[in-house]
Amino acid sequence: MSERAAVIALHYQNEVLHPDGKIRVGVDDETVRERVIAGAAEMLALARERQWPVMHVRIAFRPDYADCPRNTPIFRKTVELGAVKEDEWGTEFLAQLQPLDNEQEFIVTHQRLSAFAGTQLDHLLRMLDVRHLVIGGVATHSVVEHTVRDAADRGYEVTIVAQACASGSPELHDAALRSLALVAQVTDVQSLAREKAL
Repeated sequence: MSERAAVIALHYQNEVLHPDGKIRVGVDDETVRERVIAGAAEMLALARERQWPVMHVRIAFRPDYADCPRNTPIFRKTVELGAVKEDEWGTEFLAQLQPLDNEQEFIVTHQRLSAFAGTQLDHLLRMLDVRHLVIGGVATHSVVEHTVRDAADRGYEVTIVAQACASGSPELHDAALRSLALVAQVTDVQSLAREKAL
């Protein structure tokens, strides 16, 4: 990487990754769940070692869902499940993947498919002079895909950490990564760590 990098960590929340969460996209399989948590932890550790900014992105809606768009099946299902309500356990970050309290780590809350839509994410990244994004999250075929494509359209270089992502099925995960390879580099933490430090 020749430009300053930042990590975008998408939806590492209890509702998504904890066995008691209401969504659990791709993590009903314990092997997948453990792989994603381990991959995300390695990605965060690398960012902290390299002193890259980390954007911890969470999804959360008002308890009455007045701020939740109903134009897509995925958000209608969110309402039906009663998931990711603000100030509830489900919107909190998984214990193993908590943000650190320092000036390099930020929490961004969104209510759309892309982490950029309606948030300060782009402003924060440009303020920090970031041009290369390292992205992981759940689910690969939804928030990861939308955020990666949005980032590419905004001019960022994007690298996806495959083992820090998961979908509702391996087929969806693999298909999303194959498609995203047109606009981003798909790699693993080990390969990323071998690249020259910024």
